[in-house]
Amino acid sequence: MTETTTHTSGGGTRGTAPETSYEPYTPRSPEARAAMDALRGMRQDLIHDAFAYRPLAPMPVDGPLTGRLSGRLREYAVWTRHALVAGTGLLAMLASWADDGGEMTGLVFGLLALAPVLVTLVRPVGAFWLSLACSSVVAAVGSSWELWPWTVGGFLSHLTVLTVVAIRTRPRTAAWMWLLTAAFGFAAETSLGGFHYGTNVGPMLMVSAFVLLAVTVWHIRRDAAQEVTAQQTVTEQERSRRTLLEERTTIARELHDVVAHHMSVVAIQAEAAPYRVENPPPELERAFATIRENAVAALTELRRVLGVVRAEDYEAPDAPQPTLADLDALLANVRDAGLEVDKAVTGAARELPQGVELSAYRIVQEALSNVLRHAPGASARVEIGHVIGGLGLRVVNGAPPRPRLVKPSPGAGHGITGMRERVTMLGGEMTTGATAEGGYEVTVFLPVAAAPAGEGGPGA
Repeated sequence: MTETTTHTSGGGTRGTAPETSYEPYTPRSPEARAAMDALRGMRQDLIHDAFAYRPLAPMPVDGPLTGRLSGRLREYAVWTRHALVAGTGLLAMLASWADDGGEMTGLVFGLLALAPVLVTLVRPVGAFWLSLACSSVVAAVGSSWELWPWTVGGFLSHLTVLTVVAIRTRPRTAAWMWLLTAAFGFAAETSLGGFHYGTNVGPMLMVSAFVLLAVTVWHIRRDAAQEVTAQQTVTEQERSRRTLLEERTTIARELHDVVAHHMSVVAIQAEAAPYRVENPPPELERAFATIRENAVAALTELRRVLGVVRAEDYEAPDAPQPTLADLDALLANVRDAGLEVDKAVTGAARELPQGVELSAYRIVQEALSNVLRHAPGASARVEIGHVIGGLGLRVVNGAPPRPRLVKPSPGAGHGITGMRERVTMLGGEMTTGATAEGGYEVTVFLPVAAAPAGEGGPGA
């Protein structure tokens, strides 16, 4: 990008001079861009913080191997990976020493083979560069081996370093290490290969390629498994949240119908009350008018707030919401479906708030549906207890027959969630769990406030 500046003197144009802005050069060729990206990747993987301290973590105490051990064995087993790497390094050192006939130079070469392997435990990328440096020293000094540029111990050492570093980093780093190993081998073979009988560059590249490919496949499978696990966790959480919202929506719809019915009755009764009294005082008429206006306003607000939970195709039921008086029809229905169920009622039955009646009916209905789905062929029992402080429910089923003639039908996971939502809404308590006989039990307590004296009693 250039700009032209005009210099004037005495009203005339004296000349122009180009002004150049120095911008970074961006290659236009896709090949050049790919090469530069590759070099940046190599710099990031193998050069930047190459000797950073990254110690190898111990194995988890509750892992598949260490979890089966106990006591001190478990404490020592967490260092299994460290011991395996160190043992391989010692084997490489002994191989280098034996390859030189036990001479002092063989011991030195053995230590040069051991050092990079041990460094992989704390500085993995730096261990690769150290391995190349040690291999260069051995290749330049040693000249009596039939295979070259790696001794037997050096071959094992460098292969171990490649494997450990590839496991501890990522697949792209493994590819760069293999290419640099190939470059080192070809450079050594070209410069000093005439002084040796044979070369092991080919075997090194072939064996390391297979090993690094296996490590790369392991990385890919592990990452895919972690991604699937994370996705399943998110999906399960979303499913639970959606189930909770659906159950709350259902409860809100039913409560809307119940409360709207009562508020409508209040409004109608308040409007009709003055006509039932001969010559009612004006104060009474104004009081009933105020009651009716408040009932209508509350009904309007209720419909506006709770109406948002209705689906577009939802229609309010024409018949009243079910109560405990409708349980016999429910039990007859499930008996027709093949479920043997008994009912037991204790305590003096009394009229309960309609919300409690509806929730109790829905809880029993869902519990029996769960028996039909999850324990086909088992018998069930419904117990209803009327106590002073509220209403107790217990639905228990026996163990399904063996062998099962009908397979269980897993549900969508709404049942227990819906029951807990209803109980929580009413301030009650709920427990669920397996029984000692192999069945399942649902126990619920719904508190009911005692009616004031003179209201709702027999003599009222």
